[in-house]
Amino acid sequence: MSTHPTQIGLDEAVELTRTGDLWLFRGHSAADHAIRALTNAPVNHVGMAVVLDDLPPLMWHAELGKGLRDVWTDSHQRGVQLHDLREAVVQWTGRYEQDAWLRQLDAEVTPVMEDAVLRTISRLDGTPFPSTASLAGRWLRGRVRRAAPAELTYCAEVVAATYTAMGLLDEKRPTNYYDPGRFWSGDDLDLLGGAALGQEISVRP
Repeated sequence: MSTHPTQIGLDEAVELTRTGDLWLFRGHSAADHAIRALTNAPVNHVGMAVVLDDLPPLMWHAELGKGLRDVWTDSHQRGVQLHDLREAVVQWTGRYEQDAWLRQLDAEVTPVMEDAVLRTISRLDGTPFPSTASLAGRWLRGRVRRAAPAELTYCAEVVAATYTAMGLLDEKRPTNYYDPGRFWSGDDLDLLGGAALGQEISVRP
């Protein structure tokens, strides 16, 4: 993985992004602060880049809003969604007024791993996003290694489920063990197969 400055523009960040790279966000609303306070995390949202063949770079994540078109279903929906990456970042940094960072995955993403990503998207796309109370309950269950029901999911679960399917995380911890802060560099994510994540690169809108 090449060395990049600690801050870059959105155009360069989109150009650099590859499948498995993480996008992290920190906002300033009451809900954003509540998520960070609950999880003791520096960020409140995480998504994963999906960059395949001749498709534009995409963002795989979960959110309450439905303002952007879901690429998988070609519709507008809440919950787990696959968005045009640039449009998603513009929405999160603009409309949602969030700070954004890119973390690059240092690992060879094989065709087998890409197939695992697509299977995970097919399985989870459209899954509803939990209420704040339900989100807290899911996360707390995860911290004591108890899996939560699959009918709801939040952003960090989506990334964890996809990383697990790719063979980057083991299956010992349920997906609801993870919160957005687990994907920040201050936490030890214990990726498998020699994979690693780079430091955060601040992205200017």
